[in-house]
Amino acid sequence: MSDRQTLAEDVRAGKRRALAKAITLVESTRADHREQARALVEALLPDTGKALRVGLSGVPGVGKSTFVEALGLYLIEQGHRVAVLAVDPSSSVHGGSILGDKTRMELLSRRTEAFIRPSPSSGALGGVAHRTREAMLVCEAAGFDVVLVETVGVGQSEIAVAGMTDIFCLLQLPNAGDDLQGMKKGIVEIADLVAINKADIDKAATHRAQAQMQGAISMVRHAHPDWTPPVIPVSALKAEGIDVFWNTVLKFRETMVANGAFAARRRRQAGAWMWELIDHDLRARFRANVRVAEELPGLQAEVEQGQVTPAAAAARLLGHLDNI
Repeated sequence: MSDRQTLAEDVRAGKRRALAKAITLVESTRADHREQARALVEALLPDTGKALRVGLSGVPGVGKSTFVEALGLYLIEQGHRVAVLAVDPSSSVHGGSILGDKTRMELLSRRTEAFIRPSPSSGALGGVAHRTREAMLVCEAAGFDVVLVETVGVGQSEIAVAGMTDIFCLLQLPNAGDDLQGMKKGIVEIADLVAINKADIDKAATHRAQAQMQGAISMVRHAHPDWTPPVIPVSALKAEGIDVFWNTVLKFRETMVANGAFAARRRRQAGAWMWELIDHDLRARFRANVRVAEELPGLQAEVEQGQVTPAAAAARLLGHLDNI
């Protein structure tokens, strides 16, 4: 049996060391590791797809990690096995995770039914690691039936996480209602569920934020005509409203399965994932091209100095890929 086959069998058996090793492999950028990772994911593919994939995002300070821990502990008590993929910002110095979500989920990390993996975003668009989707499949093959993807709440992270999960949940603060005017319409459009966290601090502010968010939701057209995104008050610190939140997630899945939208969403995500990988690999091959590497610095300088148009420079550089 090859090392890849052994690793795949150990992942299926739920061995934590093998799971960590497999995710490290799929996150690697080395060419030989990429080939091994592709083969591993192919081998595990028949054992994937059975978990419920939940995306969680929100502004910094909203309490995402506290909420994820409260939700994870609740799910374990309900008999689930929970994997958490917490995408951290990358350090500009060493490229690794700098927030350390695992240390912020101390109680959850002690449970054998949970697996927490903080991964550096490595500059990926929206703060979502390039290989998060593959890591998600590995966790599913290891027997985790709920996968929570917590992302950096900046930029386009909301769009990115919604594109790889079954339900996208947006966390808001009670005093964030006044900021709704500045909130991007697209974020409200893709939210399947909104939770107002820290609701125990100021109930009046929570009610205002809830009403304002419901008003904002009513003004946009959503992808699912059979579902109006609910706005739920929760307190992760006191574990209040977590059961209501999860029951709403299950109701969403039931509704989407019944009308066929659940399966359609996963099909679209698989197609989009393929094109994302094509775009990523083409960019990598472009930069690795010898003639491109030779010409790029000088040509870029000429563009910046106004001596060559960006269109002409791009056409010239891309011409080196005609033989690929």
